Amino acid sequence: MGGRPRRAMRRLLLYAAMVAAAAFFVAPVFWMVSISLQPENEVFSKAPHWLPREPTLRNYRDLFARAEEAPVARWFANSVIVAGGGTLTYLLIASMAAYAFSRLRFPGREPLFVLVLATLIIPGQVTIIPVFLVLQRLGWFNTYLALIVPGLSGAFGVFLLRQFFLTIPRDLEEAAMLDGCGPAGIYARIILPLAKPALATLAIFSFLGGWNDFLLPLIATNEVEMRTLPVGLTLFLGRYDMQYGMVMAVATVASLPVVLIFLAFQRHIVRGVVLSGIKG
Repeated sequence: MGGRPRRAMRRLLLYAAMVAAAAFFVAPVFWMVSISLQPENEVFSKAPHWLPREPTLRNYRDLFARAEEAPVARWFANSVIVAGGGTLTYLLIASMAAYAFSRLRFPGREPLFVLVLATLIIPGQVTIIPVFLVLQRLGWFNTYLALIVPGLSGAFGVFLLRQFFLTIPRDLEEAAMLDGCGPAGIYARIILPLAKPALATLAIFSFLGGWNDFLLPLIATNEVEMRTLPVGLTLFLGRYDMQYGMVMAVATVASLPVVLIFLAFQRHIVRGVVLSGIKG
């Protein structure tokens, strides 16, 4: 076999492997949506099938019809507020810290940055009891502050943005200083506009973390109306004796915002990961 046919065969095998890997990851999502569109008697049929024989939206209608027992719409709104508000606040805090560590000179900058990075190796479960005690002392139970503020201390965003800020030429900063622009102006008018890919990447990671967080909303709230979707889903499981069609409908509704945001910003995510030097 010559060189060209061999390369064509390798490319064909590579594409086949990629299609198989994509099918492996997409299959659970497709199965979830399919179950959510099937009536209950079809879900428990002896021969499972991928496509619903009698597709119905009854599971979605019943989902929002039991608002008094399971306020799914309120849980959805809580998740949007917690994930969205936490993401915007975290971007502001992390970008300001990253700018200080990458551009400003002050005593102890490098040891302090190493100390910040060291917090990455501490699992979140280790700090959950201190966080619980602090929230109890502040009286923040069943408030959005309890669901947002503890998540603003992550060091990953500081590291990612600092790596990106270091790639921005200092000539731009020096030219702005000659024009009379101070550090705050350079941060707001030069650094942040040039860092849109890294900010989009961090926004996705932060939103996913806030949207999927389970442990903090579980310990920081005890009222049903203040639950988020991941915690509300578990309450749903026991309350309705595992109605799989309805549970899959909840999971589908919970997945939609994440999928839409990823599709909208995927180009910025890939560019931000590459330019930040965190690929692999």
